[in-house]
Amino acid sequence: MDSIISISGLAKTYASGFAALKGVDLDIRRGEIFALLGPNGAGKTTLISVVCGLVNASAGSVRVDGHDIVRDYRAARALIGLVPQELTTDAFETVWNTVSFSRGLFGKPPDPAYLERLLKDLSLWAKKDAKLMMLSGGMKRRVLIAKALSHEPRILFLDEPTAGVDVELRRDMWQLVRRLRDSGVTVILTTHYIEEAEEMADRIGVIAKGELILVEDKAALMKKLGGKQLTLHLATPLAEVPAGLARYGLALGKAGGTLVYRYEMGQGGETEDNAIADLLQDLAAAGIAVADLHTTQRSLEEIFVSLVSEREPAGEGAR
Repeated sequence: MDSIISISGLAKTYASGFAALKGVDLDIRRGEIFALLGPNGAGKTTLISVVCGLVNASAGSVRVDGHDIVRDYRAARALIGLVPQELTTDAFETVWNTVSFSRGLFGKPPDPAYLERLLKDLSLWAKKDAKLMMLSGGMKRRVLIAKALSHEPRILFLDEPTAGVDVELRRDMWQLVRRLRDSGVTVILTTHYIEEAEEMADRIGVIAKGELILVEDKAALMKKLGGKQLTLHLATPLAEVPAGLARYGLALGKAGGTLVYRYEMGQGGETEDNAIADLLQDLAAAGIAVADLHTTQRSLEEIFVSLVSEREPAGEGAR
């Protein structure tokens, strides 16, 4: 799959001397949902702002569908829709006029039929004549998305799109993002809600202290770093793990009532299945009866925390 955004050696150092981005290299594939994860101050918003032409880079280059964002700014920017974190809208304007004006800013001819479909997709059609000041926070967030899509961009940046919205609206936005991806729009989102990335993303990038520390297909990331845990509930509690079971690295649970076996995801699952079968046989040979068992998989949130914990000290960083 070809790249629609190519970022090479991107760096941004502010006048204060703070390095918000440090030599970022990243290719975004055409038609994918790419989730950029990172703690506060990691550089997510700075990266988006540079690509969208809102912040000037200190070094490096960005190309959007072949257009350099500096030398061919207008062509590059016309391909991009941006939904910022902040709810910045003209409080006294109507929804329809706001979205129509945004479309005109990009030189697009009027297309009432397209805007009607867009507002209906976002459940805004009933509010088209309402002033923005009368809308709820969630509805204002929808208006920002409508503005970003008004000029029919091929790339959509969503910077914390569901911050401060309720669960129902968050689910609606997830469905909208999937429909956009299915229509060929490339979606890049930053989020604090790790479940959003786990639910929607095709690929995941993790950024910390201005450095991109990992880019991986979500499925491959979960398989490679997710790992699994098998919890064995024992019929009779143990005082300690028998020496004959040491090779499994078992952990004895509280009051000796459980044994926990952790293992990594292997190719095709054969390795884990064989190891678990061996473990159960060895437990039986040792006279340890298992009353019940269940498995759990490490979540994306746990993977994310482990990746950034050593790179991002608490309280450090800037946007």
